[in-house]
Amino acid sequence: MPYVNVKITREGGTTREQKAQVIKGISEVLRDVLGKPLSATFVVINEVELEDWGVGGLPVEDYRRQAGEKS
Repeated sequence: MPYVNVKITREGGTTREQKAQVIKGISEVLRDVLGKPLSATFVVINEVELEDWGVGGLPVEDYRRQAGEKS
């Protein structure tokens, strides 16, 4: 029984329909590639506040600012 946990930031206002598409797509990939039944596949989407997300040792907003300066 596959369990997939998807974490995204809350920014951008992900809609219910978009989340449904993500759940469906991930479940279908596991079915098609690994033969896992849809009925036994669990997909959980967690939305995380942007201030609670980090990358490259920095809060994501600082990382993006720094990356923008390098471009």
